[in-house]
Amino acid sequence: MKSNLTPLGPKADKDTVRRSNLSLVLRAVRDEGEATRAGVASRVGLTRAAVSSLVEQLIDIGFLTESGKTFSGQAGRPGTALKVARTGPAGLGVEVNIDYVSVCVVDLAGTGRVRLTEHLDNRGAPPAEVLARAAGIAARTLESAREQELFPVGVALALPGLVSGGAVRQAPNLGWNQVPAEELFAASLAAEQPGRGALPVSSENEANLAALAELWFGGLDTVRSFLYLTGEIGVGGALVIDGELLRGAHGFAGEIGHVVVDAEGPQCRCGSRGCLEQYAGQAALLRAAGVQESGSGSGVAELERRARAGDERAVAAVAEAGRMLGRVLSGAVNLLDPDAVVLGGIYRNLMPWLSPPADKELTGRVVSGLWAPGSGRLRASSVAGDAARGAAALVMTGVLADPVAYADGRETG
Repeated sequence: MKSNLTPLGPKADKDTVRRSNLSLVLRAVRDEGEATRAGVASRVGLTRAAVSSLVEQLIDIGFLTESGKTFSGQAGRPGTALKVARTGPAGLGVEVNIDYVSVCVVDLAGTGRVRLTEHLDNRGAPPAEVLARAAGIAARTLESAREQELFPVGVALALPGLVSGGAVRQAPNLGWNQVPAEELFAASLAAEQPGRGALPVSSENEANLAALAELWFGGLDTVRSFLYLTGEIGVGGALVIDGELLRGAHGFAGEIGHVVVDAEGPQCRCGSRGCLEQYAGQAALLRAAGVQESGSGSGVAELERRARAGDERAVAAVAEAGRMLGRVLSGAVNLLDPDAVVLGGIYRNLMPWLSPPADKELTGRVVSGLWAPGSGRLRASSVAGDAARGAAALVMTGVLADPVAYADGRETG
């Protein structure tokens, strides 16, 4: 009888097992924030002697620090407090959006340590020029990081539109098509830092990275499956199922901004008509409210100010966007059955006026009957998470998975 099972790989050797256990211990301390050797041993299922040996190696390579005495809650003497180091390897995240560039550096704990944001109108500008500007901001951020003894080991780009294979396949609001973003950014960053080693560059859709930031740093508690929407000039979406990002067969899942609300509606930059973006995107919101659009973000701030003052046109514009969002979201909820829908970007501060009509649509259209107004399943994103931080933290997943690979040579970029 022939077997269709995939052949097993080679048996793990001692070095492979130790590297895996180093990752296990480092992640345990990171997740706890502060831990003792005994506490880590209990959590990861290794002996105290094995954990002590692994901890010593992680301290030697600068990934953990220890100080003072702390009670573990278990019998025996108090142990020293272990924490992830505040210096050493770091991740660099660069969000390139339609009207701004934001750069963030996070440390091993995922803490944002450096942030630079510049408001730039990137629409219509040549892609190479936009990415060169972003590289300039990133270079300044790297200098600030090095002053704190942080040494980024890689860069992740957060980009709007369809991102695959290191390129932006299509970003309608930027006017980009088939742009080799990773290659262009890497060349510009190298030019900004003559004499320094090149940093590896990766890329991902910005809504996906914002969703990961929400998962890792937001206030979701036990929620592990959710639909994330980011409202900017465009409307981006991402799906997280059981704590894992759902990218789809080609990496393009989550493009909810281009779900058609009305086939006879306004022309969209993507080439279709009546997309959600044309009713709930930033430009549509400001236009409906009679607020002047601004590349500095002041237009959205003015919209919020008018809504708080009770301006009827502003309140009506946001409410109509909420209805359209709820209508499209109800279809997504029926299809995917998430625990929650999280609204980020400009939607977060507009929730007092956006949420009630969206919730009403969801309540009336979700067939499970599990959606009810005020249930908390429709919620604003946390201020702790955004695409740039998610991008930087994604870089650090590689360090956490194999710390030994990043132990040699502190300065890589």
